[in-house]
Amino acid sequence: MKALSDFIDRLTSWRIPWAEVMVIHRNETVFRYRSGLSNLEEETPIEEGRIFRMYSMTKIMTCVAALRLVEQGKMLLNDPLSAYLPEFAQMNVRKRLPDGRVVFEKAEKPILVRDLFTMTAGLSYDIGSPSIQQAVEQTEGKLPLRAFAEALAKEPLVFEPGTRWNYSLCHDLLAALVEVVDGRRFGAYIQEEITGPLGMRDTGFDLSAEQLSRLVPQYEYKDELGKPVRKDGNGYRLGTEYESGGAGLLSTVSDYALFLNALTNKGTSPDGVRIVSPATIDLMRTDHLTERTRGDFGWEQLKGYGYGLGVRTHVSQAVSGSLSPLGEFGWSGAGGCMAIVDPDSGLTVMYAQHLLNNQEPYSHPRLRNIVYANL
Repeated sequence: MKALSDFIDRLTSWRIPWAEVMVIHRNETVFRYRSGLSNLEEETPIEEGRIFRMYSMTKIMTCVAALRLVEQGKMLLNDPLSAYLPEFAQMNVRKRLPDGRVVFEKAEKPILVRDLFTMTAGLSYDIGSPSIQQAVEQTEGKLPLRAFAEALAKEPLVFEPGTRWNYSLCHDLLAALVEVVDGRRFGAYIQEEITGPLGMRDTGFDLSAEQLSRLVPQYEYKDELGKPVRKDGNGYRLGTEYESGGAGLLSTVSDYALFLNALTNKGTSPDGVRIVSPATIDLMRTDHLTERTRGDFGWEQLKGYGYGLGVRTHVSQAVSGSLSPLGEFGWSGAGGCMAIVDPDSGLTVMYAQHLLNNQEPYSHPRLRNIVYANL
């Protein structure tokens, strides 16, 4: 796949400090390539085993974690959220009247469990909202998920549940729901039910001292300077005990590929560890957008894709211009990583980088086409 290594080199000679791709076909790693510098100041080449922030690629694992509870009959997608998190029983919706006035009205519809998966709960991504900031102070900077959920319920919704699609804190709230329904802390549940059984030793919300030594620096590209500038940390981590289901995991290319490849195999790893069922994978990659919500899902690089349970899912090659088959699914993260999960082709792609303002609309569709053209 010379075209793919050439493309990675092109990215790293452009504005992305380092990039790495791993391609697994029918459970065999058929291609792997990395290029660029993990540390620009010290000019260190990117090495194997470096840990980076998954950001929103965490969402795939959070949705899988929650779907396990659906499989076990512990909750249903059509249950009201308030059956488990009673603070969401009576929500207010912020509405702007034609004369410009803002009013708050009682929500007519309940938030359903499915709304958390599908980003239709009426939430925003306002991590600086007054209720959340107050909860951070009250928990002395810890903000465990249960306290986060209680704080979020005090904020008005931005639309009636189920009526619009809005990228938001839905999956962070879904992690809090998992905690309440299962009883364990979210990170412990993930470790005991998913990452541990799959042999993923470098994936979690917190790092050991040894893992911290392998955390790769993070950069942000500054157009006015014409270069990437160091910018470490994760702004979506709201407290020391906050295990963000939307953006909190750290991992490596090799580690996260183990998880993604289990999804490619319809929920079971090559050595027989079953995380979820084939039926769940198919439900996850079904397009859950409706005529009413489809217009809200408008990112340029996701033309021709619908939205499933926490993942993009390919619904129209005519619109996407993508060489991947229908039903190919996955998601990406703020630092630029991307997952391609394709059960029908037996294909898993794990792409990684660590650059905020990540150039995703340029790199991700091109990367996908190069992989499929060389399959």
